[in-house]
Amino acid sequence: MFGTESSLSMFLNTLTPKFYVALTGTSSLISGLILIFEWWYFRKYGTSFIEQVSVSHLRPLLGGVDSSSPSNPNTSNGEADSNRQSVSECKVWRNPLNLFRGAEYNRYTWVTGREPLTYYDMNLSAQDHQTFFTCDSDHLRPADAIMQKAWRERNPQARISAAHEALELEDCATAYILLAEEEATTIMEAERLFKQALKAGEGCYRRSQQLQHHGTQYEAQHRRDTNVLVYIKRRLAMCSRKLGRTREAVKMMRDLCVFQLMKEFPLLSMFNIHENLLESLLELQNYADVQAVLAKYDDISLPKSATICYTAALLKARAVSDKFSPEAASRRGLSTAEMNAVEAIHRAVEFNPHVPKYLLEMKSLILPPEHILKRGDSEAIAYAFFHLQHWKRVEGALNLLHCTWEGTFRMIPYPLEKGHLFYPYPICTETADRELLPTVFHEVSVYPKKELPFFILFTAGLCSFTAMLALLTHQFPELMGVFAKAFLSTLFAPLNFIMEKVESILPSSLWHQLTRI
Repeated sequence: MFGTESSLSMFLNTLTPKFYVALTGTSSLISGLILIFEWWYFRKYGTSFIEQVSVSHLRPLLGGVDSSSPSNPNTSNGEADSNRQSVSECKVWRNPLNLFRGAEYNRYTWVTGREPLTYYDMNLSAQDHQTFFTCDSDHLRPADAIMQKAWRERNPQARISAAHEALELEDCATAYILLAEEEATTIMEAERLFKQALKAGEGCYRRSQQLQHHGTQYEAQHRRDTNVLVYIKRRLAMCSRKLGRTREAVKMMRDLCVFQLMKEFPLLSMFNIHENLLESLLELQNYADVQAVLAKYDDISLPKSATICYTAALLKARAVSDKFSPEAASRRGLSTAEMNAVEAIHRAVEFNPHVPKYLLEMKSLILPPEHILKRGDSEAIAYAFFHLQHWKRVEGALNLLHCTWEGTFRMIPYPLEKGHLFYPYPICTETADRELLPTVFHEVSVYPKKELPFFILFTAGLCSFTAMLALLTHQFPELMGVFAKAFLSTLFAPLNFIMEKVESILPSSLWHQLTRI
């Protein structure tokens, strides 16, 4: 026993200060690398790598219970309802105000060298196009058969070539649509192609309308031709809006809304044409008609959106924002009209808490994606991209928003567990938004803000501590050597005490045999 102590003491005495510098420096480097990796993984995936590995791999090995499996069979129905609600909340919708891929998205790529659309977003658009513009009877018409393959093609140039090939056979409305969306480099060129598509689409619509009751095949064809016609008219209205002919765009959108209410095809509701109409009416500052549209669509039985909630808040704020002063309101209290405006803002912020930072220009905007997730960052970008100008036009509206929007979070302290006016905030928005938005140059907004995982804080503290030790050892080698020897001696003192007690209890002969082993 005493030989072991003497050898340990001799070993500690032979260690030089350079050894302690190398030891602490290496420890600091390793913990720093772990910290950098953990931080990168947390920023990219929103969770700690060490924590995820521990839960996914080590916990089952140690006999832990998988949290994803219900432990109580009586709660399975409730969990199923919760899962269904989560799926419905995290449904990805087509952006009603999506830009033109050739005339706007591609021009951005040419200028900046950045891709504004993700592969996941473009893949969803390809699926939408196949749903809107194809049917089972396409093989009966050669041009439609070509376009059916074109919508499935991943290469843009191959799609454009297929559209030209289809137009060589006949006037094909969907071929004109593809060229207007992807080949046209200006809005005026896109409008010209959409007008040609409208002429061809109306002819197909009239023919299929007469034959729709002759069988399921003709009915499917008429449904497809209806989708094509509505899509063309909506994009033509958007072209008019972008070219400054806003009144003409409003008239076309009103006609489309009436057409959408008359027809009973479920796909027409996916276009959400009333949101295009609201944006155009706001551009005309026709607030009475905006209120009339909201009265029709801001209903408890209809799905909400950031456009609906924030437009309602803007109209309420418009009535009081020009004279609103936070100092005066704190002295005399809020009037009834001001209270209504604040409640409308709180309602909008609860629905989508990401929007205010874009409206108040606390975060930079990017081009909106072709698909959005309601209540997510993607919807906030799409709304603010088109509606920021309308908030700026109303005097004092942004000031009122700035003074009141954060009060929403005091009303909902646990947004993932319970809501106030809406369902609890869905937990899946961050994952879906990371798929929809270009995270290479855009930082996805996360709500509620996640706290740093324990392992990031631990590795940061370890890295700082070891770096400080390395610096002190380099500057004061003799003093740190004394401290290191004293620390190790103190660390081994309990072990030495136990060994002495064991040696005093056991016979010397037995202890001698054990030490030899």
